[in-house]
Amino acid sequence: MAVPVITRALGFWSAAGCAVLGLLYVGLQLCEWLGVLGSAGGPRSASTASGLVLILTPSLLLGSAFIATMAALHEAAPASRKALTLAALAFAIAYATLTGMVYFVQLTLVVPRMAAHDTGDIGLLLFVPYRSFLFAVDLLGYSFMSLATLFGAFGLPAARFARPARLAMIANGALLPFLALQMYVPALIWPAAAWAVTFPAAMVLLARLFRALPSGLNGERP
Repeated sequence: MAVPVITRALGFWSAAGCAVLGLLYVGLQLCEWLGVLGSAGGPRSASTASGLVLILTPSLLLGSAFIATMAALHEAAPASRKALTLAALAFAIAYATLTGMVYFVQLTLVVPRMAAHDTGDIGLLLFVPYRSFLFAVDLLGYSFMSLATLFGAFGLPAARFARPARLAMIANGALLPFLALQMYVPALIWPAAAWAVTFPAAMVLLARLFRALPSGLNGERP
């Protein structure tokens, strides 16, 4: 099935961008857990102001790239599967909205106040693993991301490389319970950490799928 040139290009570059931003976040998060960025180390430690800037900046950008990826996937999907990809796009928007709110608040309000050692009246907004309101919102956001990849997996167009992309997206979707229930069982962070593999892999394979799709004449469907 041929797709418009702009859809193919948007899908490729946005999925590739998701992979790069996801891997950048993973690398920085590992540094955080090792205490390299100034925290006490481990998944339960609160980040420093500089650590938040480094970790949350690619995470904030990832939301927009993921929406664009799902929008391109919806456009490229066969008509019989567009309900699935539309659901995936809706979940992607929910993910980006929730996590974007968390990260924007952290970067524009909390980090400057942390740097000034003036956080006494914004305790509710501090991003503390498993002990804060915004951490719970962040987990909800990533739960929606898992739903987006799960629904999107079943809406992929029939094309070369579709099967490996579908499997990787399903694997990322399968992380949903480990993300959604972490506030109750923090140890679920360890199986949920498979996101560091499943999400970048899904985005790399999706980018490869978009590159393999045939383009319509003059950028339009034939």
